[in-house]
Amino acid sequence: MPETPTSKGGAVTADTALPASHTRPLDPLAAALVTVLCLSWGLNQVAIKLAIHEIPPLLQALVRSLGAGAIVFAWMRWRNLPVLARDGSLPAGLFCGLLFALEFVCIYHALNYTTATRAILFLYLAPFFVVVGIRWLMPADRFGARQWVGLILSFIGMMLAFGLPTPALDPRQIFGDVLSVASAFFWALTTLLIKTSRLSRVSAEKSMLYQLAVSVPILAFSSWLLGEQMVTSMPSTIALGAVAYQTLYIVPVTYVAWFALIVRYSASRLSAFSFLTPLFGIAAGHLVLGDPLTPAFAVAVALVMAGLVLVNRPG
Repeated sequence: MPETPTSKGGAVTADTALPASHTRPLDPLAAALVTVLCLSWGLNQVAIKLAIHEIPPLLQALVRSLGAGAIVFAWMRWRNLPVLARDGSLPAGLFCGLLFALEFVCIYHALNYTTATRAILFLYLAPFFVVVGIRWLMPADRFGARQWVGLILSFIGMMLAFGLPTPALDPRQIFGDVLSVASAFFWALTTLLIKTSRLSRVSAEKSMLYQLAVSVPILAFSSWLLGEQMVTSMPSTIALGAVAYQTLYIVPVTYVAWFALIVRYSASRLSAFSFLTPLFGIAAGHLVLGDPLTPAFAVAVALVMAGLVLVNRPG
């Protein structure tokens, strides 16, 4: 959990509270940028699938954390951004890294027990956790009735795109569902921590570097504990390209941009935009992998878009 309000690090206090502009709705430029990010993450779902049969998921996450960490560090040095400055962000940064790692460990481990559809639906409870958390941590960013309607409408649209999952009958599947919800919770906590702690006072690159550095040993241990192994000593070009996409672009570019947006705009409204990611993932799966599209997909997209319009309207 974020640190309790004090004058030294941790959560935001009355004298260091974020300006009102940091709770504002997204302007057209920010909305366009976050849409591009969601498109990139939707393509990332396909990239993981393309490599997963040769490079297990947690091992993929480990490789991208190592590679992206080196890229972010080199970028910070080139831009003369402080890496080791004593700015009071260390406790929050270490905790944020732990949450970041646990999010991926839970969601990837969940897929061993439950279906991908169930895992995704439960994972995207994260925006609801963010909205509830923001209500207590930053009352100025709380949702009104119209925004709640929009959030629920977007979630219904996502459920329509994937189809309602059948009830879990196997206790192992229920365990997978719980892990998926836990992943959503850790994702939301990461967002809230960056928004309300000393991490909001440092560069987005430093926030990212904290997460990557802490996640490396956790992902390595988790991959070993689950017995993940490469099926071949030399992965195919497609698998290597998929991991490179994650390492060179997804983490050092899109995640850093996302953290910068979290600080500058309403975290609740930004989180709602994440409902676009699975829709882009479905569309990318259809175009790249030949996955079928259901007739309800167009309706689902319309519902999500209508929900986002309501979410981002003031009042």
